[in-house]
Amino acid sequence: MKGIRILVAEDEDKLREVILKYFKKEGYEGFGASDGEEALELWEEKKPDCVILDVMMPKMDGFEVLQEIRQTDNVPVIMLTARREEDDKIQGFEVGADDYVTKPFSPRELMVRIKALLKRSGVVTVENKLEVCGIHFNPEERVMTINDETIQLSQKEYDMLIYFINNQKLVLSREQILDRIWGFDYEGDSRVVDTSIKRLRKKLGEKGECIQTIRGLGYKFQK
Repeated sequence: MKGIRILVAEDEDKLREVILKYFKKEGYEGFGASDGEEALELWEEKKPDCVILDVMMPKMDGFEVLQEIRQTDNVPVIMLTARREEDDKIQGFEVGADDYVTKPFSPRELMVRIKALLKRSGVVTVENKLEVCGIHFNPEERVMTINDETIQLSQKEYDMLIYFINNQKLVLSREQILDRIWGFDYEGDSRVVDTSIKRLRKKLGEKGECIQTIRGLGYKFQK
């Protein structure tokens, strides 16, 4: 499967780079932002599977960024802070944070928290097996089964289904799917998305109904 995408919004350059290097070592794809506005831009562009937000950042703080994200996205979010005040943590959770890490911390601790959060949130990673909508996943072996029968999917079909699973209940436009699965530099016809989803649904049989068409908007995965 494609690497999990993680956005790291942290204004301390050295700390941000250390975290990103550790993520890369672990097989995760990381993107770095040095302020709140850049974080929002990257979130909109990359649609990450997890977001790490420093509370104190230039232009927009972590709370403001999270408020914007939570208007349309339920992506797992971990807040970073040098503060230990209880009010800060309460504010973060009220805005929609999923977890909190207080500085100083080790990249290993952060990675453990991320993996646990992704698992709780139903995000498919190589570390966890998952059953969604009657479809059983074993990402480590890249095996997908329905009623104990292995489903043979192409690379694009597999990546697309994982993308749907990791963004359950969110409407994904054709452009978002195209950019994520085919890449931003793809110059072909966007109708390839519709053709691929039609083929994917057929292979999934009755479970193909979990991929719903939202007229005029795109598609979403709904159990």
